[in-house]
Amino acid sequence: MSGQGTEPEAMKIVLVGHMGAGKTTAVKALGGVDVDELIESREQRTVAEIFAADGEGAFRDLEERVTLELLADPSVQAVALGGGALASRRTRAALTAARVVWLDVDADEAWRRVARSPTRPLARDERRFRALHAERQEQYAQAADAIVPASHVRRLAAPIAALEGMPAGAKLIWAVTASADYPAYIGAGLITDRRFWPATIAGRRVLVSDRNAASHYGALFEPVLTAVRIAPGEQSKTLTQAEVIWREMARTGVTRTDVTVALGGGVVGDLAGFCAATYQRGMPVVQVPTTLVAQVDSAYGGKTGVDIPEGKNYVGSFHQPAAVIADTTTLGTLPPAELAAGYAEVVKTGLIAGGWLWRRIAAGAAPDDPDVIAGCALTKLRIVAQDELDTGVRQLLNVGHTVAHAVETVTGYARYRHGEAVALGLLAELRLAGADALRQQVLELLEQAGLPVTLAADVDVEQVLLATTRDKKRVGEGPVPFALCIEPGRALTGQPVAPAELRAAIMELVG
Repeated sequence: MSGQGTEPEAMKIVLVGHMGAGKTTAVKALGGVDVDELIESREQRTVAEIFAADGEGAFRDLEERVTLELLADPSVQAVALGGGALASRRTRAALTAARVVWLDVDADEAWRRVARSPTRPLARDERRFRALHAERQEQYAQAADAIVPASHVRRLAAPIAALEGMPAGAKLIWAVTASADYPAYIGAGLITDRRFWPATIAGRRVLVSDRNAASHYGALFEPVLTAVRIAPGEQSKTLTQAEVIWREMARTGVTRTDVTVALGGGVVGDLAGFCAATYQRGMPVVQVPTTLVAQVDSAYGGKTGVDIPEGKNYVGSFHQPAAVIADTTTLGTLPPAELAAGYAEVVKTGLIAGGWLWRRIAAGAAPDDPDVIAGCALTKLRIVAQDELDTGVRQLLNVGHTVAHAVETVTGYARYRHGEAVALGLLAELRLAGADALRQQVLELLEQAGLPVTLAADVDVEQVLLATTRDKKRVGEGPVPFALCIEPGRALTGQPVAPAELRAAIMELVG
């Protein structure tokens, strides 16, 4: 992690990532040194030849010595490490004086790039290659100050510039979509201790928040051109409230060059984002999520909108934020029930991700663990990068949500918090997936967090069933497709569900 007391622009950039991430290409563009290339030059042998003649252990010792030398050399401004270099404790310790950038590449793309390369001794067996990729994910995630998709190896200037002023201990995830890229900052004290604001974002600020968030943190964003406070809760996410915000913007002379600051939870983020997307046909919005559900999910990806009586989020648009600033310290002011509600989204995201993130969650990680929050955000942003407009793989993020949204609609958005409804939806949809053992594990996690695992007896199950048929994922006259999690890390979209099976899964919730 990055050290304190040194300006980011003066710090050495260290590139990490799996084989095939493009570290060599990236470090050359930065005018730096690739550790493997330097070793081969000095040894007059390829890495594969060193492996073959001396063994992997000898290579790792050599790799560690050269890496430490380069990290200590002030004349070297950028270094690309080998894929397994972070296994060295001494190397990890030496990274404290650098900005570590993880070039994130998925296993399929990495294998396509390096498959059976004669110069890469660990890229000859696909099964072993994929196992190494999975094993190293947590190491990369923990070491990284910035996480940048490998597709950006030739475009690192913007992500590196976005590190300017970022406090030590925080993480930057560079979000990439077809319409816009933006930085997502996650860490303790970003606004509460440092009043951090991205150096790249200018313009007068328009603050939209709920009364709770505004009372705690609103003053941290002054001066503002105007501020609008809404009542907490889903009931505020309406076209009527949107009109109040639009007209206040017009009254105070807000222009499209100004920036909306969405301070609060998912309701504020959705509503303020929608107003920013539509006011004068679009103005920037910076999402500043202060609830767990927003920090792990709703603040990222650009979905904005409001509810109407016929359905949740029926009116909205895609509008990517200019930045996200998720200060995990703000979670300390949440009521326990609100923190628990956000935990349902943590569980959902862990199920989709699998791997180290799910293992950490299943082992009982605290809901507000910054590493888990960052892991959830990374999981979502990886998916959104592939499918910004929610026509395919992004529907993975709807695991548990088809039933959840139906429950919210039927109960008027007042009976259950969103996360509480998601908890119920996860249990119903894991039953539909036939993942019975996993359902039991999830039920225990949800119960321990204080979330509801049974549906109130007075909720009309038939109305919930009807509401699922109006889910906005439905296309034409066909049935509503479900996203179902078969096992951690393996979820499927577009899954048909028989009405009788859905009824049984929801009835089971009633007990």
